[in-house]
Amino acid sequence: MDHHSSSQNSTASFISHHQNQNKNPPPPPTHPTQTTTAPLPPPHQLLSTPTSPPSKRPKVFAPSSTSNPHNHTISNDEPLSERMRPRTIDDVIGQDLLLSQNSLLRSAIRCSRIPSIILWGPPGTGKTSIARAIVTSANSQGSSSYRFVSLSAVTCGVKDVRDAVEDARKFKLKNSKRTVLFLDEVHRFNKSQQDSFLPVIEDGTIVFIGATTENPSFHLVTPLLSRCRVLTLSPLNPHHVQTILMRAVNDPDKGLSKSLGSLGVDVSEDAVEFLSTNCDGDARVALNALEISAATAAARVGSDGDLRLASVELDDAKEALQSKHLAYDRAGEEHYNLISALHKSMRGSDANASIYWLVRMMEGGEQPLYIARRLVRFASEDVGLADPLALNQAVSCYQACHFLGMPECNVILAQCVAYLALAPKSISVYRAMGAAQKAVRESVGQNEGVPLHLRNAPTKLMKEVGYGKDYIYTPDNPTANQSFLPPSLQGYKFLDWPASNANNG
Repeated sequence: MDHHSSSQNSTASFISHHQNQNKNPPPPPTHPTQTTTAPLPPPHQLLSTPTSPPSKRPKVFAPSSTSNPHNHTISNDEPLSERMRPRTIDDVIGQDLLLSQNSLLRSAIRCSRIPSIILWGPPGTGKTSIARAIVTSANSQGSSSYRFVSLSAVTCGVKDVRDAVEDARKFKLKNSKRTVLFLDEVHRFNKSQQDSFLPVIEDGTIVFIGATTENPSFHLVTPLLSRCRVLTLSPLNPHHVQTILMRAVNDPDKGLSKSLGSLGVDVSEDAVEFLSTNCDGDARVALNALEISAATAAARVGSDGDLRLASVELDDAKEALQSKHLAYDRAGEEHYNLISALHKSMRGSDANASIYWLVRMMEGGEQPLYIARRLVRFASEDVGLADPLALNQAVSCYQACHFLGMPECNVILAQCVAYLALAPKSISVYRAMGAAQKAVRESVGQNEGVPLHLRNAPTKLMKEVGYGKDYIYTPDNPTANQSFLPPSLQGYKFLDWPASNANNG
Protein backbone atom coordinates (compact mmCIF):
# COMPACT_ATOMS: atom_id res chain seq x y z
CA MET A 1 0.00 0.00 0.00
CA ASP A 2 1.33 3.35 -1.02
CA HIS A 3 1.62 6.33 1.27
CA HIS A 4 2.53 9.85 0.22
CA SER A 5 4.90 10.95 3.01
CA SER A 6 5.97 14.55 3.31
CA SER A 7 9.59 15.64 3.06
CA GLN A 8 11.97 16.17 5.96
CA ASN A 9 11.73 19.69 7.46
CA SER A 10 9.27 20.58 4.69
CA THR A 11 6.86 22.80 6.63
CA ALA A 12 6.80 24.77 9.85
CA SER A 13 3.78 22.85 11.06
CA PHE A 14 5.75 19.61 10.71
CA ILE A 15 8.49 20.97 13.00
CA SER A 16 5.94 22.24 15.48
CA HIS A 17 4.26 18.85 15.49
CA HIS A 18 7.49 17.06 16.39
CA GLN A 19 8.53 19.78 18.79
CA ASN A 20 5.50 19.03 20.91
CA GLN A 21 5.89 15.27 20.56
CA ASN A 22 9.56 14.86 21.51
CA LYS A 23 9.41 16.67 24.86
CA ASN A 24 8.28 15.26 28.13
CA PRO A 25 4.55 16.01 28.35
CA PRO A 26 3.90 19.18 30.36
CA PRO A 27 0.97 19.54 32.75
CA PRO A 28 -2.30 20.13 30.91
CA PRO A 29 -2.29 23.71 29.64
CA THR A 30 -5.05 26.08 30.52
CA HIS A 31 -5.40 27.06 26.86
CA PRO A 32 -5.54 24.51 24.04
CA THR A 33 -2.85 26.27 22.00
CA GLN A 34 -0.36 26.80 24.85
CA THR A 35 3.06 25.18 24.29
CA THR A 36 6.35 25.07 26.17
CA THR A 37 9.37 27.10 25.12
CA ALA A 38 12.12 24.52 25.41
CA PRO A 39 14.74 24.79 22.59
CA LEU A 40 14.25 22.62 19.53
CA PRO A 41 16.92 19.89 19.07
CA PRO A 42 18.85 19.58 15.79
CA PRO A 43 16.79 18.07 12.92
CA HIS A 44 18.80 14.88 12.66
CA GLN A 45 18.33 14.17 16.37
CA LEU A 46 14.69 15.13 16.19
CA LEU A 47 14.00 12.65 13.38
CA SER A 48 16.09 9.74 14.59
CA THR A 49 15.66 9.49 18.35
CA PRO A 50 13.60 6.34 19.01
CA THR A 51 12.70 7.30 22.58
CA SER A 52 9.48 9.02 23.59
CA PRO A 53 7.26 7.48 20.91
CA PRO A 54 5.00 9.99 19.16
CA SER A 55 1.24 9.89 19.50
CA LYS A 56 0.92 9.64 15.69
CA ARG A 57 3.05 8.06 13.04
CA PRO A 58 5.46 10.81 11.92
CA LYS A 59 6.09 11.27 8.24
CA VAL A 60 9.82 10.65 8.72
CA PHE A 61 10.88 8.19 11.37
CA ALA A 62 13.65 5.85 12.41
CA PRO A 63 12.29 2.38 13.15
CA SER A 64 13.82 0.51 16.04
CA SER A 65 13.85 -3.18 16.80
CA THR A 66 10.59 -4.94 16.15
CA SER A 67 10.75 -6.41 19.63
CA ASN A 68 9.03 -3.25 20.89
CA PRO A 69 5.46 -3.46 19.60
CA HIS A 70 4.61 -0.09 21.18
CA ASN A 71 7.10 1.83 19.08
CA HIS A 72 4.14 3.18 17.07
CA THR A 73 1.09 4.57 18.85
CA ILE A 74 -2.06 4.14 16.80
CA SER A 75 -4.20 7.23 16.30
CA ASN A 76 -7.93 7.19 15.66
CA ASP A 77 -7.37 9.82 12.98
CA GLU A 78 -5.35 7.46 10.79
CA PRO A 79 -7.29 5.62 8.06
CA LEU A 80 -7.70 1.91 8.49
CA SER A 81 -5.41 1.30 5.52
CA GLU A 82 -2.63 3.20 7.30
CA ARG A 83 -3.13 1.53 10.67
CA MET A 84 -3.03 -1.94 9.11
CA ARG A 85 0.34 -1.52 7.42
CA PRO A 86 2.55 -4.56 8.05
CA ARG A 87 5.43 -3.79 10.40
CA THR A 88 7.81 -6.55 9.25
CA ILE A 89 8.36 -8.56 6.11
CA ASP A 90 6.71 -11.57 7.71
CA ASP A 91 3.51 -9.54 8.11
CA VAL A 92 3.27 -8.73 4.39
CA ILE A 93 0.41 -10.48 2.61
CA GLY A 94 0.87 -11.32 -1.07
CA GLN A 95 3.94 -10.80 -3.30
CA ASP A 96 4.94 -14.41 -2.57
CA LEU A 97 7.53 -14.58 -5.35
CA LEU A 98 9.16 -11.30 -4.36
CA LEU A 99 9.34 -12.26 -0.68
CA SER A 100 10.13 -15.97 -0.89
CA GLN A 101 12.71 -17.35 1.51
CA ASN A 102 15.48 -17.37 -1.10
CA SER A 103 14.57 -14.02 -2.65
CA LEU A 104 16.89 -11.05 -2.98
CA LEU A 105 15.05 -9.11 -0.28
CA ARG A 106 15.03 -11.93 2.28
CA SER A 107 18.75 -12.54 1.76
CA ALA A 108 19.51 -8.83 2.07
CA ILE A 109 17.52 -8.61 5.32
CA ARG A 110 19.26 -11.62 6.84
CA CYS A 111 22.64 -10.05 6.04
CA SER A 112 21.54 -6.52 7.01
CA ARG A 113 22.82 -5.34 3.62
CA ILE A 114 19.92 -3.52 1.98
CA PRO A 115 20.55 -2.71 -1.71
CA SER A 116 19.16 0.26 -3.59
CA ILE A 117 15.95 -0.84 -5.28
CA ILE A 118 12.98 0.42 -7.31
CA LEU A 119 9.59 -1.03 -6.34
CA TRP A 120 7.31 -0.98 -9.38
CA GLY A 121 3.67 -1.99 -9.16
CA PRO A 122 0.05 -0.85 -9.23
CA PRO A 123 -1.41 1.22 -6.38
CA GLY A 124 -2.27 -0.63 -3.18
CA THR A 125 0.09 -3.56 -3.72
CA GLY A 126 2.41 -2.78 -0.79
CA LYS A 127 5.31 -0.72 -2.14
CA THR A 128 5.52 1.71 0.79
CA SER A 129 4.74 -1.00 3.34
CA ILE A 130 7.43 -3.30 1.98
CA ALA A 131 9.99 -0.49 1.99
CA ARG A 132 9.32 0.23 5.67
CA ALA A 133 9.14 -3.46 6.57
CA ILE A 134 12.54 -4.07 4.95
CA VAL A 135 14.21 -1.58 7.28
CA THR A 136 12.36 -2.76 10.38
CA SER A 137 13.15 -6.40 9.62
CA ALA A 138 16.81 -5.66 8.87
CA ASN A 139 17.16 -3.79 12.18
CA SER A 140 15.67 -6.74 14.04
CA GLN A 141 18.52 -9.02 12.94
CA GLY A 142 20.67 -7.96 15.90
CA SER A 143 21.94 -4.45 15.25
CA SER A 144 19.89 -1.39 14.35
CA SER A 145 22.05 -0.31 11.44
CA TYR A 146 19.49 1.63 9.37
CA ARG A 147 17.08 4.49 9.81
CA PHE A 148 14.16 5.18 7.48
CA VAL A 149 13.49 8.59 5.92
CA SER A 150 10.47 9.00 3.66
CA LEU A 151 9.92 11.63 0.97
CA SER A 152 7.28 12.03 -1.71
CA ALA A 153 8.09 13.34 -5.17
CA VAL A 154 4.63 14.92 -5.15
CA THR A 155 5.54 17.41 -2.40
CA CYS A 156 9.32 17.70 -2.35
CA GLY A 157 12.10 18.89 -4.64
CA VAL A 158 15.87 18.73 -4.96
CA LYS A 159 16.37 20.99 -1.92
CA ASP A 160 14.50 18.51 0.27
CA VAL A 161 16.61 15.69 -1.12
CA ARG A 162 19.82 17.63 -0.40
CA ASP A 163 18.69 18.33 3.16
CA ALA A 164 17.87 14.67 3.69
CA VAL A 165 21.23 13.60 2.26
CA GLU A 166 23.11 16.10 4.47
CA ASP A 167 21.24 14.80 7.53
CA ALA A 168 22.13 11.26 6.45
CA ARG A 169 25.83 12.16 6.36
CA LYS A 170 25.71 13.73 9.82
CA PHE A 171 23.68 10.86 11.22
CA LYS A 172 26.15 8.31 9.86
CA LEU A 173 29.12 10.13 11.40
CA LYS A 174 27.44 10.41 14.78
CA ASN A 175 25.64 7.07 15.05
CA SER A 176 27.38 4.84 12.47
CA LYS A 177 24.03 4.10 10.89
CA ARG A 178 23.07 4.37 7.26
CA THR A 179 19.92 6.08 6.04
CA VAL A 180 17.40 4.38 3.80
CA LEU A 181 15.87 7.20 1.76
CA PHE A 182 12.46 6.20 0.43
CA LEU A 183 11.00 8.30 -2.40
CA ASP A 184 7.37 7.65 -3.24
CA GLU A 185 6.12 8.44 -6.77
CA VAL A 186 9.72 8.69 -7.98
CA HIS A 187 8.55 8.88 -11.61
CA ARG A 188 7.28 12.41 -10.94
CA PHE A 189 10.87 13.68 -10.67
CA ASN A 190 12.33 14.99 -13.92
CA LYS A 191 15.68 13.91 -15.32
CA SER A 192 17.82 16.44 -13.46
CA GLN A 193 16.01 15.70 -10.19
CA GLN A 194 16.59 11.98 -10.62
CA ASP A 195 20.25 12.63 -11.42
CA SER A 196 20.68 14.23 -7.98
CA PHE A 197 20.51 10.75 -6.42
CA LEU A 198 23.32 9.27 -8.49
CA PRO A 199 26.41 10.40 -6.54
CA VAL A 200 24.97 9.68 -3.08
CA ILE A 201 23.83 6.21 -4.11
CA GLU A 202 27.23 5.52 -5.61
CA ASP A 203 29.28 6.66 -2.59
CA GLY A 204 27.00 4.86 -0.14
CA THR A 205 25.72 7.94 1.66
CA ILE A 206 22.18 6.58 1.38
CA VAL A 207 20.40 3.41 0.42
CA PHE A 208 17.79 4.46 -2.11
CA ILE A 209 14.34 2.86 -2.37
CA GLY A 210 12.00 4.32 -4.96
CA ALA A 211 8.34 3.47 -5.52
CA THR A 212 6.53 4.00 -8.80
CA THR A 213 3.32 2.97 -10.50
CA GLU A 214 4.75 3.75 -13.95
CA ASN A 215 7.05 1.65 -16.11
CA PRO A 216 10.62 2.52 -15.01
CA SER A 217 11.88 1.99 -18.56
CA PHE A 218 9.82 4.96 -19.69
CA HIS A 219 9.94 7.26 -16.66
CA LEU A 220 13.29 6.73 -14.91
CA VAL A 221 16.70 7.69 -16.29
CA THR A 222 19.06 4.91 -17.28
CA PRO A 223 21.86 5.89 -14.83
CA LEU A 224 19.44 5.58 -11.91
CA LEU A 225 18.20 2.20 -13.14
CA SER A 226 21.77 0.96 -13.46
CA ARG A 227 22.35 1.68 -9.75
CA CYS A 228 19.13 0.04 -8.53
CA ARG A 229 17.44 -3.32 -8.84
CA VAL A 230 13.91 -3.07 -10.22
CA LEU A 231 11.49 -5.32 -8.32
CA THR A 232 8.01 -5.82 -9.76
CA LEU A 233 4.91 -6.09 -7.58
CA SER A 234 1.72 -7.69 -8.87
CA PRO A 235 -1.90 -6.85 -8.03
CA LEU A 236 -3.03 -8.80 -4.97
CA ASN A 237 -5.15 -11.88 -5.53
CA PRO A 238 -8.65 -11.87 -4.01
CA HIS A 239 -7.67 -14.37 -1.31
CA HIS A 240 -4.77 -12.11 -0.31
CA VAL A 241 -7.11 -9.14 0.01
CA GLN A 242 -9.57 -11.27 1.96
CA THR A 243 -6.83 -12.18 4.43
CA ILE A 244 -5.95 -8.50 4.86
CA LEU A 245 -9.59 -7.57 5.43
CA MET A 246 -10.11 -10.31 8.01
CA ARG A 247 -6.94 -9.22 9.77
CA ALA A 248 -8.42 -5.72 10.00
CA VAL A 249 -11.72 -7.06 11.31
CA ASN A 250 -10.10 -9.22 14.00
CA ASP A 251 -7.35 -6.85 15.21
CA PRO A 252 -8.60 -5.23 18.47
CA ASP A 253 -5.72 -2.72 18.75
CA LYS A 254 -5.52 -1.10 15.32
CA GLY A 255 -8.24 -2.79 13.30
CA LEU A 256 -11.76 -1.89 12.27
CA SER A 257 -13.13 -1.63 15.81
CA LYS A 258 -10.79 1.28 16.51
CA SER A 259 -12.58 3.28 13.81
CA LEU A 260 -15.88 2.95 15.69
CA GLY A 261 -14.70 3.69 19.21
CA SER A 262 -16.51 1.57 21.79
CA LEU A 263 -18.94 0.15 19.25
CA GLY A 264 -18.46 -3.48 18.26
CA VAL A 265 -18.47 -4.52 14.62
CA ASP A 266 -19.43 -7.66 12.75
CA VAL A 267 -18.68 -8.11 9.04
CA SER A 268 -20.51 -10.64 6.90
CA GLU A 269 -18.62 -13.06 4.68
CA ASP A 270 -20.48 -11.74 1.64
CA ALA A 271 -19.23 -8.21 2.29
CA VAL A 272 -15.64 -9.37 2.64
CA GLU A 273 -15.86 -11.48 -0.50
CA PHE A 274 -17.41 -8.63 -2.49
CA LEU A 275 -14.71 -6.15 -1.49
CA SER A 276 -11.86 -8.59 -2.11
CA THR A 277 -13.06 -9.47 -5.61
CA ASN A 278 -14.00 -5.96 -6.72
CA CYS A 279 -11.01 -3.90 -5.57
CA ASP A 280 -8.82 -4.91 -8.57
CA GLY A 281 -6.05 -6.16 -6.30
CA ASP A 282 -5.74 -2.83 -4.46
CA ALA A 283 -5.67 -3.48 -0.71
CA ARG A 284 -5.97 0.22 0.10
CA VAL A 285 -9.23 0.48 -1.85
CA ALA A 286 -10.59 -2.60 -0.05
CA LEU A 287 -9.62 -1.37 3.43
CA ASN A 288 -10.98 2.12 2.83
CA ALA A 289 -14.25 0.66 1.55
CA LEU A 290 -14.43 -1.64 4.57
CA GLU A 291 -14.00 1.31 6.91
CA ILE A 292 -16.71 3.28 5.10
CA SER A 293 -18.97 0.21 5.24
CA ALA A 294 -18.48 0.02 9.00
CA ALA A 295 -19.31 3.72 9.36
CA THR A 296 -22.50 3.17 7.35
CA ALA A 297 -23.46 0.24 9.54
CA ALA A 298 -22.66 2.22 12.71
CA ALA A 299 -25.06 4.96 11.60
CA ARG A 300 -27.89 2.43 11.82
CA VAL A 301 -27.20 1.61 15.44
CA GLY A 302 -29.95 3.00 17.69
CA SER A 303 -29.21 6.14 19.67
CA ASP A 304 -30.67 4.62 22.83
CA GLY A 305 -27.63 2.43 23.20
CA ASP A 306 -29.52 -0.87 23.35
CA LEU A 307 -27.71 -2.13 20.25
CA ARG A 308 -23.93 -1.85 20.56
CA LEU A 309 -22.91 -3.90 17.51
CA ALA A 310 -22.55 -2.56 13.96
CA SER A 311 -23.26 -5.27 11.41
CA VAL A 312 -21.65 -4.73 7.98
CA GLU A 313 -23.69 -6.38 5.24
CA LEU A 314 -23.22 -6.82 1.50
CA ASP A 315 -25.29 -3.74 0.68
CA ASP A 316 -23.00 -1.63 2.89
CA ALA A 317 -19.96 -2.87 0.98
CA LYS A 318 -21.60 -2.13 -2.37
CA GLU A 319 -22.55 1.35 -1.23
CA ALA A 320 -19.01 2.01 0.03
CA LEU A 321 -17.25 0.76 -3.08
CA GLN A 322 -19.69 2.46 -5.49
CA SER A 323 -18.11 1.90 -8.93
CA LYS A 324 -14.81 0.29 -9.78
CA HIS A 325 -11.94 2.51 -10.81
CA LEU A 326 -10.41 1.24 -14.03
CA ALA A 327 -6.65 1.57 -14.24
CA TYR A 328 -6.18 3.61 -17.40
CA ASP A 329 -3.94 6.53 -18.23
CA ARG A 330 -4.17 7.97 -21.71
CA ALA A 331 -0.58 9.19 -21.44
CA GLY A 332 0.82 6.18 -19.58
CA GLU A 333 1.72 2.57 -20.10
CA GLU A 334 -1.78 1.16 -19.61
CA HIS A 335 -2.94 3.15 -22.64
CA TYR A 336 -0.45 1.30 -24.84
CA ASN A 337 -1.08 -2.04 -23.15
CA LEU A 338 -4.80 -1.91 -23.91
CA ILE A 339 -4.52 -0.74 -27.51
CA SER A 340 -1.95 -3.49 -28.05
CA ALA A 341 -4.36 -6.05 -26.61
CA LEU A 342 -7.15 -4.80 -28.90
CA HIS A 343 -4.92 -4.89 -31.98
CA LYS A 344 -3.60 -8.38 -31.27
CA SER A 345 -7.08 -9.74 -30.50
CA MET A 346 -8.40 -8.48 -33.86
CA ARG A 347 -5.33 -9.86 -35.61
CA GLY A 348 -6.05 -13.22 -33.99
CA SER A 349 -9.68 -13.06 -35.23
CA ASP A 350 -11.06 -13.20 -31.68
CA ALA A 351 -14.08 -10.91 -31.85
CA ASN A 352 -15.07 -11.55 -28.22
CA ALA A 353 -11.72 -10.50 -26.80
CA SER A 354 -11.58 -7.57 -29.23
CA ILE A 355 -14.88 -6.14 -27.99
CA TYR A 356 -13.81 -6.67 -24.37
CA TRP A 357 -10.60 -4.66 -24.79
CA LEU A 358 -12.50 -2.01 -26.72
CA VAL A 359 -14.91 -1.57 -23.80
CA ARG A 360 -12.01 -1.46 -21.33
CA MET A 361 -10.57 1.47 -23.24
CA MET A 362 -13.86 3.32 -23.58
CA GLU A 363 -14.80 2.83 -19.93
CA GLY A 364 -11.36 4.12 -18.98
CA GLY A 365 -12.09 7.38 -20.82
CA GLU A 366 -10.22 6.90 -24.10
CA GLN A 367 -11.16 9.25 -26.92
CA PRO A 368 -13.25 7.38 -29.52
CA LEU A 369 -11.47 9.09 -32.43
CA TYR A 370 -8.14 7.69 -31.25
CA ILE A 371 -9.58 4.17 -31.33
CA ALA A 372 -11.16 4.83 -34.75
CA ARG A 373 -7.81 5.99 -36.16
CA ARG A 374 -6.20 2.78 -34.97
CA LEU A 375 -8.94 0.79 -36.68
CA VAL A 376 -8.26 2.59 -39.97
CA ARG A 377 -4.61 1.62 -39.69
CA PHE A 378 -5.52 -1.99 -38.83
CA ALA A 379 -7.80 -2.24 -41.88
CA SER A 380 -4.82 -1.76 -44.18
CA GLU A 381 -2.05 -3.27 -42.10
CA ASP A 382 -3.69 -6.55 -41.08
CA VAL A 383 -6.72 -7.04 -43.36
CA GLY A 384 -5.34 -5.36 -46.44
CA LEU A 385 -6.03 -6.92 -49.83
CA ALA A 386 -7.80 -9.93 -48.30
CA ASP A 387 -10.85 -7.66 -47.84
CA PRO A 388 -10.40 -4.21 -49.39
CA LEU A 389 -13.83 -3.16 -48.10
CA ALA A 390 -12.47 -3.24 -44.54
CA LEU A 391 -10.83 0.14 -45.12
CA ASN A 392 -14.19 1.58 -46.16
CA GLN A 393 -15.72 0.23 -42.96
CA ALA A 394 -12.98 1.75 -40.81
CA VAL A 395 -13.11 5.17 -42.49
CA SER A 396 -16.89 5.23 -42.19
CA CYS A 397 -16.52 4.31 -38.52
CA TYR A 398 -14.19 7.26 -37.96
CA GLN A 399 -16.56 9.67 -39.69
CA ALA A 400 -19.55 8.40 -37.70
CA CYS A 401 -17.64 8.74 -34.42
CA HIS A 402 -16.65 12.26 -35.43
CA PHE A 403 -20.16 13.61 -35.80
CA LEU A 404 -21.91 11.41 -33.22
CA GLY A 405 -19.44 11.35 -30.34
CA MET A 406 -19.80 9.38 -27.12
CA PRO A 407 -21.81 7.56 -25.93
CA GLU A 408 -23.76 7.06 -29.18
CA CYS A 409 -20.70 6.02 -31.20
CA ASN A 410 -19.81 3.11 -28.92
CA VAL A 411 -21.82 0.57 -30.91
CA ILE A 412 -20.29 1.87 -34.16
CA LEU A 413 -16.82 1.20 -32.81
CA ALA A 414 -17.92 -2.24 -31.65
CA GLN A 415 -19.35 -3.06 -35.10
CA CYS A 416 -16.14 -2.05 -36.82
CA VAL A 417 -14.00 -3.96 -34.33
CA ALA A 418 -16.11 -7.08 -34.84
CA TYR A 419 -15.96 -6.72 -38.66
CA LEU A 420 -12.17 -6.35 -38.65
CA ALA A 421 -11.71 -9.26 -36.24
CA LEU A 422 -13.84 -11.59 -38.39
CA ALA A 423 -12.43 -10.42 -41.74
CA PRO A 424 -9.82 -12.47 -43.63
CA LYS A 425 -6.30 -11.21 -43.00
CA SER A 426 -3.38 -10.35 -45.25
CA ILE A 427 -0.23 -8.45 -44.42
CA SER A 428 1.17 -8.58 -47.94
CA VAL A 429 0.98 -4.80 -48.38
CA TYR A 430 2.52 -4.24 -44.95
CA ARG A 431 5.43 -6.56 -45.77
CA ALA A 432 5.85 -5.00 -49.20
CA MET A 433 6.19 -1.58 -47.62
CA GLY A 434 8.78 -2.88 -45.17
CA ALA A 435 10.84 -4.54 -47.91
CA ALA A 436 10.75 -1.44 -50.11
CA GLN A 437 11.74 0.82 -47.21
CA LYS A 438 14.66 -1.44 -46.42
CA ALA A 439 15.81 -1.35 -50.05
CA VAL A 440 15.64 2.45 -50.17
CA ARG A 441 17.25 3.08 -46.78
CA GLU A 442 20.06 0.62 -47.37
CA SER A 443 20.55 1.79 -50.97
CA VAL A 444 20.10 -1.74 -52.29
CA GLY A 445 19.48 -0.31 -55.75
CA GLN A 446 21.99 2.52 -55.27
CA ASN A 447 18.89 4.75 -55.35
CA GLU A 448 19.40 5.31 -59.03
CA GLY A 449 17.58 7.97 -61.00
CA VAL A 450 14.28 7.20 -62.67
CA PRO A 451 14.88 5.31 -65.98
CA LEU A 452 14.50 7.63 -68.96
CA HIS A 453 11.57 5.76 -70.50
CA LEU A 454 9.54 6.31 -67.32
CA ARG A 455 10.13 10.05 -67.16
CA ASN A 456 7.60 12.59 -68.31
CA ALA A 457 8.59 14.82 -71.24
CA PRO A 458 6.47 17.99 -71.20
CA THR A 459 9.05 20.06 -73.15
CA LYS A 460 10.88 19.68 -76.46
CA LEU A 461 14.27 19.73 -74.74
CA MET A 462 13.31 16.82 -72.47
CA LYS A 463 12.18 14.79 -75.45
CA GLU A 464 15.49 15.50 -77.22
CA VAL A 465 17.40 14.34 -74.13
CA GLY A 466 15.50 11.06 -74.19
CA TYR A 467 12.81 11.51 -71.59
CA GLY A 468 9.92 9.11 -72.26
CA LYS A 469 11.70 7.42 -75.19
CA ASP A 470 10.67 3.79 -75.80
CA TYR A 471 7.88 3.95 -73.21
CA ILE A 472 5.02 1.66 -74.20
CA TYR A 473 1.54 2.98 -73.37
CA THR A 474 0.11 -0.07 -71.65
CA PRO A 475 -3.58 0.43 -72.55
CA ASP A 476 -2.59 0.31 -76.22
CA ASN A 477 -0.44 -2.78 -75.78
CA PRO A 478 -1.33 -4.65 -72.58
CA THR A 479 0.90 -7.61 -73.40
CA ALA A 480 4.02 -5.56 -74.01
CA ASN A 481 7.00 -6.40 -71.82
CA GLN A 482 8.78 -3.45 -70.24
CA SER A 483 10.61 -2.85 -66.98
CA PHE A 484 9.53 -0.36 -64.32
CA LEU A 485 12.32 -0.85 -61.75
CA PRO A 486 15.84 0.63 -61.92
CA PRO A 487 18.36 -1.70 -63.61
CA SER A 488 20.02 -2.62 -60.28
CA LEU A 489 16.69 -3.82 -58.84
CA GLN A 490 15.59 -5.97 -61.75
CA GLY A 491 13.99 -9.16 -60.41
CA TYR A 492 13.25 -7.76 -56.95
CA LYS A 493 9.78 -8.71 -55.64
CA PHE A 494 8.32 -6.62 -52.84
CA LEU A 495 4.61 -7.54 -52.94
CA ASP A 496 3.68 -11.20 -52.62
CA TRP A 497 0.18 -11.29 -54.08
CA PRO A 498 -1.93 -13.25 -54.48
CA ALA A 499 -0.68 -14.95 -51.33
CA SER A 500 -0.98 -18.70 -51.03
CA ASN A 501 -2.82 -18.22 -47.72
CA ALA A 502 -4.55 -14.89 -47.25
CA ASN A 503 -4.77 -15.24 -43.48
CA ASN A 504 -1.00 -15.58 -43.26
CA GLY A 505 -0.36 -12.70 -45.67
